[in-house]
Amino acid sequence: MPHPQFPQDDAIVHLNHAGVGGWPQRTADAVSAFAQENLRHGSANYPRWLETEQRLRERLANLIGAPASSDVALVKNTSEALSFIAYGIAWEPGDEIVINSSEFPSNRIVWESLTDQGVVIRDVDLYDAEHPSPEDALLSVLNARTRLLSVSAVQYGTGLRMDLERLSSACRERGVLFCLDAIQQLGALRFDLNSVDADFVVADGHKWLLGPEGLGLFYCRPSLRDSLQLTQYGWHMVEDAGNYDTHEWEPARSARRFECGSPNLMAVHGLEASLAVLQDEIGMDAVESAVLANAEHLAERIRDSGRLEIVSDRTPARRSGIIVFRAPQADSKALYRALMADGILCAARGGGVRFSPHFYLSASQLDHAVNRAEALASSL
Repeated sequence: MPHPQFPQDDAIVHLNHAGVGGWPQRTADAVSAFAQENLRHGSANYPRWLETEQRLRERLANLIGAPASSDVALVKNTSEALSFIAYGIAWEPGDEIVINSSEFPSNRIVWESLTDQGVVIRDVDLYDAEHPSPEDALLSVLNARTRLLSVSAVQYGTGLRMDLERLSSACRERGVLFCLDAIQQLGALRFDLNSVDADFVVADGHKWLLGPEGLGLFYCRPSLRDSLQLTQYGWHMVEDAGNYDTHEWEPARSARRFECGSPNLMAVHGLEASLAVLQDEIGMDAVESAVLANAEHLAERIRDSGRLEIVSDRTPARRSGIIVFRAPQADSKALYRALMADGILCAARGGGVRFSPHFYLSASQLDHAVNRAEALASSL
């Protein structure tokens, strides 16, 4: 029986939550109700829509352990949030930014775009044999000119889970800003700013958070907010946003200073509903346990298959919701295409095929996906 919140077509097994997650029933209902309300009543209930927006801010603050809901900005996507950071910091020629070669393009391109300002990009190989761990590889290049280290909590291409507490602690000791792309963690694995002392946290809502595309979160340490130069301006980002008659204005003191214009209230309703499922109906402790259990179930089945091999690091501290595997005798991209045609939603990543199961997948669905991967690999 499918999970009541996920009545997905029997013809698919959704194993691409690291790409674009499927919506819960509650989310589809919330967006549909919002559309019908617009159709029948226009904007008559706009104040109530803003109450939903406030609930979303509170949910997101709770999700990451932010001090207050006012510390969370609602942004269009991860790339926009990273751009606020990259073009908000006053760089000096010779300043260094540490990234790594395994990052998703969003977390590389924005930093590389700063080179014409004289910023130096240190692109690290996480798997350099000279270093005992990915964290050692990153920390080995920090020096007196390092201004910022930017890293993903979980690497999209392999599912490698980073030791965020170690990285954030090292950055704090060295006076280096720590920027965290949490898109492959939030909604799947628990996260808490009280443990991971990040200066910036960015994430989209359409992957493990199970929300619509076009809405994400941006957390900036409150003590740093005023120091980021603003790059977007509009009516919504001012402190006295409801006073349309005044010609005097100042940026909002809260994280709303990064929200220049009208909110995406349709996506707000959708993401708030998705978080209600994760936080209220299931609970993030249970979500994390189920995600990790499903990923391990896949890993065991893949190991036992005889035709497939795992690419992802499966040591306990490195495990995430992502499993990347390959078939030595088959082309990985051809296997990916065959799986997609067979209704197994996945991605071609990390030199193999990426499965990313959420909490609601059943063991029988996971077994079916591995069985089909094994059979298809044999036929390619």
